[in-house]
Amino acid sequence: MKRYFHIITLATLAISIASCGKKGQQQAAGAAMPYKVVEVPTQDVTGYNSYPTNIQGKITSNVRAKISGYIEQLYVDEGAIVKKGQALFRLETNSLAQDATAAQAAIKTAEARVNVAQVNADKLVPLVQKGIISNIQLETAQADLASAKSQLASAKAQYESVAANLDYSIVKSPIDGIVGAIPYRVGSLVSPNDPQPLTVVSDDSEVYAYFSMNEKEYFNFLEKIEGNSIKEKLQHLPEVQLVLANGQTYTHSGKIETISGQVNPATGTVQVRALFSNKERFLSNGNSGSILIPQEYKNVLVVPESATFEQQGGVYVYKVENDTAKATRIEVIDRVNKLAVVKSGLEKGQTIVGTGLGTLRSGTPITPDPIAFEEINNSIQSTF
Repeated sequence: MKRYFHIITLATLAISIASCGKKGQQQAAGAAMPYKVVEVPTQDVTGYNSYPTNIQGKITSNVRAKISGYIEQLYVDEGAIVKKGQALFRLETNSLAQDATAAQAAIKTAEARVNVAQVNADKLVPLVQKGIISNIQLETAQADLASAKSQLASAKAQYESVAANLDYSIVKSPIDGIVGAIPYRVGSLVSPNDPQPLTVVSDDSEVYAYFSMNEKEYFNFLEKIEGNSIKEKLQHLPEVQLVLANGQTYTHSGKIETISGQVNPATGTVQVRALFSNKERFLSNGNSGSILIPQEYKNVLVVPESATFEQQGGVYVYKVENDTAKATRIEVIDRVNKLAVVKSGLEKGQTIVGTGLGTLRSGTPITPDPIAFEEINNSIQSTF
């Protein structure tokens, strides 16, 4: 009997302990947890739309051989700064020199023939006038003179052609600029019909940055710019930035100069061209990067991206009402530097949960822990 009472006592004690533990867990589960909360402010925000770009010198000229021949000498190296008319290559001219010598000899021979024919014709003129000889002999002599002069003119034309080719053997720069890649070396046979130029000389004191927009981006872009025509809108476009391939922002700002306005049927895009100063010759023909076009938002509602979450295709925040977090759908029009620009769904001064959304559910009681918006905002690193 004592043993039976002892078993009942232990069982009762175990049930009591288990009941107390479960009650403690329920109390702990119902406790409101602290969360960082912020008030929704309005700010002026500048975002950037990014587009891949490639760089070209403002003036780019292919350098080609005008005659066929072997390269005998290179006067410059890749990357050299050259002036218009400066020698770049010298082609082999042995055969041309021989042709020039032969042409000069032909000129001397033709000149001698002209002199003889002229003398003969001059002698016959008075004899014909005196009736000593017939006019036919004079006409024959004058025909010989005309033929000799024609041969002389032909010989001179031949020499001029050879001389021009001799001049073409020195390949000169067509513009002031910087020499690009040189695919040919001494000993290479080149001709005017080569598909690849000898080199490319680019005037890159200023450079063009070419990039493309799809149709939707193009119309959205123009819609936000003041002006009634493309020409007027170009005058009101903001300056753009160039981000280089290493992620650094180029020193000088650029200006959009032209927008083609025609959609490329192959790519479905519109080409845009921006101009950048390149006085330091830092940029080269063929460089790549990204163009950043600023998009300004004045006095707009913003929330930290850490305060947003997505659900079933919508964007939500937890708005705090009566110490309770309530999921509230918002419309976001842009995301700038890890801030979400809000179009609707919130009002200035309303309180939202700033961080730690992973453990929240709509309707969960919380203990608000207010934090200045700037503390979150200042911790955000600018990115593009």
